[in-house]
Amino acid sequence: MPSHHRSLRILVSSLAVAFALASCKSKPTEEAPEPAVEKVELPPAPAKFPKLKIPADNPQTPEKIALGHQLFFDKRLSVDGTRSCYSCHQNEHGNGGETSLAVGALEKQLTRHSPVIWNTAHFEAFYWDGRAGSLEAQAKGAWGGGNMGVGAENLDKKAAEIGKIQGYAEQLEKVFPGQGATPNTIAKAISAYERTLICNDTAYDRYAKGDDAVLTDQQKAGWGVFMGKGQCAVCHTPPLFSSAMSVPGGLYYNVGIGTDNRPEQQVDIGRMKVSGQESDWAAFKVPSLRNISKSAPYFHDGSVPTLEAAVKLMSSGGIDNKNKSALVQNRNLTEEELASLVAFMTALDCNQKLEVPQLPE
Repeated sequence: MPSHHRSLRILVSSLAVAFALASCKSKPTEEAPEPAVEKVELPPAPAKFPKLKIPADNPQTPEKIALGHQLFFDKRLSVDGTRSCYSCHQNEHGNGGETSLAVGALEKQLTRHSPVIWNTAHFEAFYWDGRAGSLEAQAKGAWGGGNMGVGAENLDKKAAEIGKIQGYAEQLEKVFPGQGATPNTIAKAISAYERTLICNDTAYDRYAKGDDAVLTDQQKAGWGVFMGKGQCAVCHTPPLFSSAMSVPGGLYYNVGIGTDNRPEQQVDIGRMKVSGQESDWAAFKVPSLRNISKSAPYFHDGSVPTLEAAVKLMSSGGIDNKNKSALVQNRNLTEEELASLVAFMTALDCNQKLEVPQLPE
């Protein structure tokens, strides 16, 4: 039975918008048993992460990271003592949200899904719509907003409460001499900890460094589809697997999520609320695919319950609407190709877990 051999050549620019695919060639060979997974000449796997940018006014120190680690897990930061940062980013859910929409303090249902935060420090704009320009701004936004429910106008008061806890008072004075507990110092400590949440030792990373045996044949076939016929790398550029990472201001695309069977006035307009540009209507930041198999449900509204459904939706062209990105097209993948893509994405599973610290009293 004839076998096929496809040669792929791909060029993905730093903005992940240029993409070239070599034409497929096939030739008949001797009769042989058909392999379970089609063999392809695989494109190279980028392995090197970009250098992490650390703000000049918030350098990393072990003491600051340790303080931020505790604050990240401390429910006393919330208005009612029920929510910490970890409440929305738990190990059991791939460090993304358990529910389709996040639930904040006072049991308030929020409007968007909690994303995975591995490697989040490589983003240069935060939240699904990119409205925060730094991790520090995001931390204060979540603290004062619905997640923690304190209210931006009450952050000074809440910070003072935290500063009265003896263990925190001592640490804050050591890490931020003469400043103590303020919204800014607490946000800086949390952000310093979040910058240590790096996932760079997945099966994919070991494969990219030369361990050919670490991926199954099906995962390798999925890598070929990812970089070739599926054109997934246009938006999910390796090795970070998001074209929005390390790009000033981020990148935002409308793939149709949240627009189907909904009156236009009820659609979450996403990036447009920040930019004011009609071209950003219902566009959202490209998430990283790292830990994707562990972090269902998917997309900014958590509306897709399984990875298989998410992959099929995207590879079939998303959901049509007035502003859908031209990058989202039907790639006409076979069921076998879809299965191999899902298998490849399990190679992006992060092995690390957030460690629960002992909190000061």
